[in-house]
Amino acid sequence: MPVTSNLMTLSVRSARRISLRSLVWLGSLAWAMGAVSLPAVAALGESATSVEADRESMNANVTLNRFADYTVQELQAPTGILVKEYVSSQGLVFAVSWQGPVMPDLRQLLGHYFDRLAEAADKRGGHRQLTIRDTDLVVQSSGRMRSFNGRAYLPQLVPSGVAVEKIQ
Repeated sequence: MPVTSNLMTLSVRSARRISLRSLVWLGSLAWAMGAVSLPAVAALGESATSVEADRESMNANVTLNRFADYTVQELQAPTGILVKEYVSSQGLVFAVSWQGPVMPDLRQLLGHYFDRLAEAADKRGGHRQLTIRDTDLVVQSSGRMRSFNGRAYLPQLVPSGVAVEKIQ
């Protein structure tokens, strides 16, 4: 009888651990889906004209890094979130990346591509990492409490000669 009792105790402990992991993931996903959202930058695939308004709403410092075929606009918020927006010479956001103790508003960052991320998250369940690798969209997101990061880019808009490994 004691052996059965010990096995039941271990089973309950394992179930609690799995439940806690699921709750952490679901909480992170809810945050990412905008249940608790922080303003971000211009949406993926769209014009980068809203950076100043976004900087103000995030109370962020902006740093511009110019390269031959694109510009990286970094927004550093007091909350610790760092969002990078990669803008082509045509003024289109071809990639975004994020890192910080909380998730930024991915609905705003990804624009109309957000629904594909949400759909993929629903299919995957309680995983901490999520990857979408399609011909027109790549999203890589991972995280745990107080440590979230990810990137998304549109392969068709990435300027020729720009290595996607630089999108971080």
